[in-house]
Amino acid sequence: MPEYSPDPAVQRRRLRSELRKAREAAGKTQKAVAEEMDWSPSKLIRIETGLVNISTNDLRALLQSYDVSADRIPGLIETAKAAREQTPWNAYRGVASPELIAFLGYESSASIIRYFEPVLVPGLLQTEEYARVVISTILEQPPESQDVNDLVELRVDRQERVLHGGSPPECHFLLDEPVILRAVGGKDVMRRQLRHLREQMEQSNITVRVVPLSYGLYEHVRVPYTLLEFPDPADEDVLYLEDAVDELIVRENSLDETTKITPITPAHYLQHFWEFEQEIDKASAPAAIERAIALFE
Repeated sequence: MPEYSPDPAVQRRRLRSELRKAREAAGKTQKAVAEEMDWSPSKLIRIETGLVNISTNDLRALLQSYDVSADRIPGLIETAKAAREQTPWNAYRGVASPELIAFLGYESSASIIRYFEPVLVPGLLQTEEYARVVISTILEQPPESQDVNDLVELRVDRQERVLHGGSPPECHFLLDEPVILRAVGGKDVMRRQLRHLREQMEQSNITVRVVPLSYGLYEHVRVPYTLLEFPDPADEDVLYLEDAVDELIVRENSLDETTKITPITPAHYLQHFWEFEQEIDKASAPAAIERAIALFE
């Protein structure tokens, strides 16, 4: 098995988590550390939130302030160096949002990926022609425009890296039934898309479940989400939420204090996904997809 080499986005998240934990273990507030380091409070906040990288000298001084043991320092310095590397997804920064680029780094480093999709075939399972219809519709641009071409290229690149790399992750897809019934791009495009989906389901690392319309309404039915788990226990799970106007990346300990009723955490959404895995038999998906294919013949 190839050595696990996470994307710089994962390294940045790991470093900021370790620094926050080290400060809390030292019993110091952000304000106290900033005063001790002769920094502005905003500098430390930006470091702990991952908005800026930290130099090796500043990192050594910070770890000394936290009384971090000498044997841990080399590893944290290596993590900081890796975090400063450029992610390959930066090649698409002209057309992809910073949140999407960060998500792609997490996704390409994950060992287990769970996708819930209520509207469209998930991007990893889309054919190129289906993806072109979806992207051009969302952007309200012609199918052959440069932005659409670039994002279709990104989608194909993403599939190659995640599904066809040296050590592909476990991928679990939960689709609401309208996903396979909606005629995106017309009958021919949709029929080929469903056949492609059927072929992908034959891969040993891919499972697909289809939630039937008869199931009725359920929690999170309106919002697609992705859950990512990583091979290194030091890396916290990631939740990615996406809708028509916004994207949100959430890790387990980044709960927004304004969220009081519905907890937006990976654990909450994972519990939702697990419940469906218990209630929806994956063996029923092929028949559902065959019925859908027949509709587009």
